[in-house]
Amino acid sequence: MMQRGRQILSPQRFKITLLRLAHEIIENHRVEDPLYIIGIQERGVVLAERLIALIQSKNIPSPIHFGKLDITFYRDDYRLRETPLRATATEIDFDIEGKKIILMDDVLYTGRTIQAAMSALQDIGRVDQIRLLTMVDRRFNRHLPIRSDYTGLQVDSLDEAYVRVQWEGIDGQDKILIYSATKKDA
Repeated sequence: MMQRGRQILSPQRFKITLLRLAHEIIENHRVEDPLYIIGIQERGVVLAERLIALIQSKNIPSPIHFGKLDITFYRDDYRLRETPLRATATEIDFDIEGKKIILMDDVLYTGRTIQAAMSALQDIGRVDQIRLLTMVDRRFNRHLPIRSDYTGLQVDSLDEAYVRVQWEGIDGQDKILIYSATKKDA
């Protein structure tokens, strides 16, 4: 059983962090260009939806194209798991060829999820650029040379720790917890 998590980002700070990320996207984007945002299923989609709502609330004239990316069959541990992974649908109804994409996920840990996402996107089309946005960057645990362009919170923790982003619509409250459990418990 996993130990009870210690809160490292409160609901109030969570909202501020989301707002900061939305403003960073707006600041780094030309208003005459469309925004292309893709969330990695499942929790990256939740993050993307929340940020899109914040960006739209600022009345930015840029059209926003939103997609959901499933990476199940691109994971390098797909066949190694005892319990089969549950695939979800990829829903990208726009052409990504030559586009500048903002790829979103809740936690950047080893980089393997992002590698799988980039492989999945490559099968759909050849993008011009991928910018990565993550709510949490566990920067001392990277297995691959992948970094986040937009980061909500950096967490420096041991491999045994587990970071969980909780979302109001799924978990009842927006907050980030850290557990001092082993990977088997997580």
